[in-house]
Amino acid sequence: MYRSLNPEHIIHTIAQLRDRIHERFPGSGLSKVADELQQISNEAVARSEWIARPLLPLRAALASLVALIGVIILLALVNLNVSKLWESFSDFVQAVEAGINDLVFVGVAIYFLATLEARIKRQRALKAIHELRALAHIVDMHQLTKDPHVILSPGPATRSSPKRSMTDFELSRYLDYCSEMLSLIGKVAALYVQRFDDPVALSAVNEMEDLTTGLSRKISQKIMILNQGGK
Repeated sequence: MYRSLNPEHIIHTIAQLRDRIHERFPGSGLSKVADELQQISNEAVARSEWIARPLLPLRAALASLVALIGVIILLALVNLNVSKLWESFSDFVQAVEAGINDLVFVGVAIYFLATLEARIKRQRALKAIHELRALAHIVDMHQLTKDPHVILSPGPATRSSPKRSMTDFELSRYLDYCSEMLSLIGKVAALYVQRFDDPVALSAVNEMEDLTTGLSRKISQKIMILNQGGK
């Protein structure tokens, strides 16, 4: 029961977080990012299920093609006139060399066909993970100007200074929401490899986890500064 991620629970948690952000910061940029996260997570569930399922039409087509190649090779061997090859040593060597080249070509072709399904799924998973990576950076952009030092030790603002009207409590909640969103982005990415054992996709998800953890760590430091300043 607790050995795999439950997509429904992830979707429910994201929906709750989205509602909390809308209630606390209505009309904010972060609330729009939360809307986007909810939409992407809904799409991720459908995509991950598609990736986990076998592509039966593709497998049937590939099996038929491999069988056709096997029949062609068998017919070529049956119709091969071995007696004529032994009449000339050079002809025999050329025939063996051509046969080896054909076998190598056929082997490469069969390997390409056998891995086609995995490569199609990998491409789709990597594209989806790239979307999540971009969303994680967008979340980070929203918290960049949320500096706790400005609230704890306010100073004169410049003409280009961003507008800062949050209280320390509001800023703490805002940063906490950003951290939660980053964590959930990592969990959504993990859905793609939960039932898809591909080393390339798994490596991309691990990189996503490292990215979201690193960004969340920066936010945690800001929250810690706020908490220490409030004491």
